[in-house]
Amino acid sequence: MFMDMQVFQVKDRKYIIRLAQVGDAAQLVEVRLQIDGETENMDREKGEGFINATGFERLIEEDANHPRNLFLVAESQGRILGFSRCEGSHLKRSLHKVEFGVGVLSDYWGYGIGKNLLNASIAWAKSNGIQKIVLYVLEENQKAVRLYEKLGFETEGVLKNDKLLSDGKFHHTLVMGNLLD
Repeated sequence: MFMDMQVFQVKDRKYIIRLAQVGDAAQLVEVRLQIDGETENMDREKGEGFINATGFERLIEEDANHPRNLFLVAESQGRILGFSRCEGSHLKRSLHKVEFGVGVLSDYWGYGIGKNLLNASIAWAKSNGIQKIVLYVLEENQKAVRLYEKLGFETEGVLKNDKLLSDGKFHHTLVMGNLLD
């Protein structure tokens, strides 16, 4: 799987988006743990679904060899600021689509990292014959919902009372999809 590195300058921050490499594994462990502890917009609480460095190495290698998977990182001065992943299926009926997920360290929100990771994923999907990207987002995460809508995603459904957050209340999750041209 080949994808050119992309360079971005947003405000005072210069960063690149590139394919994840096996050497990123240890840093990804820490970044994922930190992101999960910074926001309730993720599926996990900090430490849940833990992936160690060996697990990330395996995941990166598998994604590099799977034509429907893409693992990207956003990096600045050798530090990973965020990552995204598209995961496809081996099932014939689902070969046309991938599921997208993203995480960005809160200190780097507002630099377009999530948007640029998603744009890179959309471009990759189109160039690889993928016809649909699906993602899940908490209904009240309106900043993310607006971004997804700007990039062509539409709400396809609502998973009611899907997540139980720290406020002790259930929250709805939107299923959003983008039918790529």
